[in-house]
Amino acid sequence: MSNVAKVLISSRRPPEDTTSVAGHIRKNYFGTPFNAIVSSICIIAFVWVSWLLIKWAFIDALWTGTPEDCRINNGACWPFVATKIRFFLFGYFPFEDHWRPASAVGLMLGMTALSMLPFMWRKELFYGWIVALIAMFILMSGGVFGLEPVSTSKWGGLPLTIMLSFVGIAAGFPFGVLLALGRRSKLPAIRTISITYIELIRGVPLISLLFMASVMFPLFLPDGMTINQVLRAQVAVIMFAAAYIAEVVRGGLQAIDDGQYEAAKALGLSYWQSMRLIILPQSLKIVIPPLVMVFIGFFQDTTLVTIIGLFDFLNTIRGAMRDPNWQGIAVLEGYAFAAVVYLVFSYIMGAYSRYLERRLKTSHD
Repeated sequence: MSNVAKVLISSRRPPEDTTSVAGHIRKNYFGTPFNAIVSSICIIAFVWVSWLLIKWAFIDALWTGTPEDCRINNGACWPFVATKIRFFLFGYFPFEDHWRPASAVGLMLGMTALSMLPFMWRKELFYGWIVALIAMFILMSGGVFGLEPVSTSKWGGLPLTIMLSFVGIAAGFPFGVLLALGRRSKLPAIRTISITYIELIRGVPLISLLFMASVMFPLFLPDGMTINQVLRAQVAVIMFAAAYIAEVVRGGLQAIDDGQYEAAKALGLSYWQSMRLIILPQSLKIVIPPLVMVFIGFFQDTTLVTIIGLFDFLNTIRGAMRDPNWQGIAVLEGYAFAAVVYLVFSYIMGAYSRYLERRLKTSHD
């Protein structure tokens, strides 16, 4: 014991907590004087803007009343939304038949909800979708079963937006997968056609394709032959979606190790068997986040169909604002309602993608 140095060690402060939420905020947002000043300014601005928004939307808002009441009120004019909500949702579809587009939307959303359940991924679901699509078309167009016929020029609002986006994505997805496989094909002709299509479509904006489908495409048809404008817009959305989906899927295919391809060959599987059973399931799991990002983008990009005269959901809101009784009174209220609807649909798609990642064990959070 005599050889042990007796040195008094001064006490030290415990290590700084950086793992908890409070510690993370303190280190990253208030760790230096400059960061503290910037963070404080941002917090003050956020609280101030939030208070103004809450005051406008709830505290000073008018919940019932007439356009004259809204003129003298400083807050939001929610009676405008309550009065025009059926026009927001269904556009110029005959008022007494609004149950038909409402039923069509409910049927599509119900089938989409069933399709989101993994235990429903069977061939019966595919047949169910065929029946549902036929039923939705009959509900919207009429002409049979005693339903009054309704021209597609009167289709609008939320049903049109959902139809263009959901059908466009559903039909564009298998087309995009084939394009991705074609771009990686060893056959020069198939690879050249796929590359040309993908680069050509991705090189132009969606608005140009819609113009071509609406204006130029009918010029190539025989005299007296016409194609419905909604169908033309739908085809343009499908073509555009397929090109972007193809590049996302190609990224997943490139991420698969060559050993997987060699293993498929060693098992004696053909090209299509190896793609269906081994390669594509793995590659699609990898690209779930970018795929959902593309889906959300196309759901929001359907607002561009307004340039060819189609009344999608956002365009019906703009049309309601042109009502002489409400013109100049309610502006932000309609857009706020549209923002909530788009946010709900986009959030559901994002939440479902996170669920799939957890279920398929591909999340890296």
